[in-house]
Amino acid sequence: MSDDVPNRQIRAAHTGTTITVYQAYSPALGVPAARDGRFPPAWKRERMTWIKPSFLWMMYRCGWGSKAGQETVLAVEITREGFDRALREACLSHYARGVHADRAAWKEALRAAPVRVQWDPERDLRLNPLPYRSLQLGLSGPASRAYADEWTVGIRDVTGLAREIRGLIGSGDEAAARALLPEETPYPAGPLPHLGA
Repeated sequence: MSDDVPNRQIRAAHTGTTITVYQAYSPALGVPAARDGRFPPAWKRERMTWIKPSFLWMMYRCGWGSKAGQETVLAVEITREGFDRALREACLSHYARGVHADRAAWKEALRAAPVRVQWDPERDLRLNPLPYRSLQLGLSGPASRAYADEWTVGIRDVTGLAREIRGLIGSGDEAAARALLPEETPYPAGPLPHLGA
């Protein structure tokens, strides 16, 4: 990517109606989710769950599917309507001067918000940090339940893809590895001043 990438920008694989986000789970949860195209009853709908539109950030987080409890990498296709709602209802997970009036206002907004946002350094093919950031959305309560039971359109197991890309990088064929990456383009969210973007 060029140097003119905004510091905070949502980049994702998306269509006119859906956006793909990534998560990684143990096989006990991930395999049935991919098989059935929906999260199983064992998936805890009351816990906060973090979704990531960046494939490479997910690879950084789960170690290409090698970390314990994150061996099954899922591409979860959700409705843009749901994703946009999550963005509207979100609050930054940390206080940011200029975004919030003061720390008390931020704490109040955070307490009321069912969605949290973190902007973490995007990653390159070797999972090194890049100078611009990638979105993470933390969904809790009603947002988590809606994600699992209303917004999700389909779930694919992309663990094999992750391993194939990692193998190509390990063998020095970065061009082939890059060619397999999901195509992520700027997501048309518009300005998000309440999220510092």
